[in-house]
Amino acid sequence: MTELQLRYRQAIGRFATGVTVITTVDGERLAGMTASAVASLSLEPPLLLVCINNKLPTHRALEQSRQFGVNVLGEGDEKLALKFATPADDKFAGLKVDVEHGVPLLDRAIARFVCDVHECLPGGDHSIFIGAIRHCEHVTGRRPLLYFASGFGGIHQPDDALGRTAELLGMTGI
Repeated sequence: MTELQLRYRQAIGRFATGVTVITTVDGERLAGMTASAVASLSLEPPLLLVCINNKLPTHRALEQSRQFGVNVLGEGDEKLALKFATPADDKFAGLKVDVEHGVPLLDRAIARFVCDVHECLPGGDHSIFIGAIRHCEHVTGRRPLLYFASGFGGIHQPDDALGRTAELLGMTGI
């Protein structure tokens, strides 16, 4: 690793991100991995993106299936995040999984998205999968799991903070 790559890795680690598990089907087998490089891309049409290392089995599975789930993890799901971040034959063993719209989704997720691969773009040693959202849902009452400086954490903000922020800005419909 070069000095610039090391500094980049340390500096970007100061950018707090949510923690997700990307899920798909590889033939008859479920595939999944932990990912923090996930972002909203567009509201019209509804699109999100996820960046996945080209060498991972989930990358190959996404190329084949052309569909995936994004499962947003909540506080307390650190073990689940680590389970999907570690190579294993069956990462789904012992988990409650719902298959919706042909995509495996984790029961514990605080938000879940089902996407079709809209486009796949090269991004260095990763690919950027742009997902067209077919279905999404969320639960209330749980806070997100965050990743910061190579560790897990959370936020300490009331659940209704978004509503109050929108109200202060004079925004409606958020």
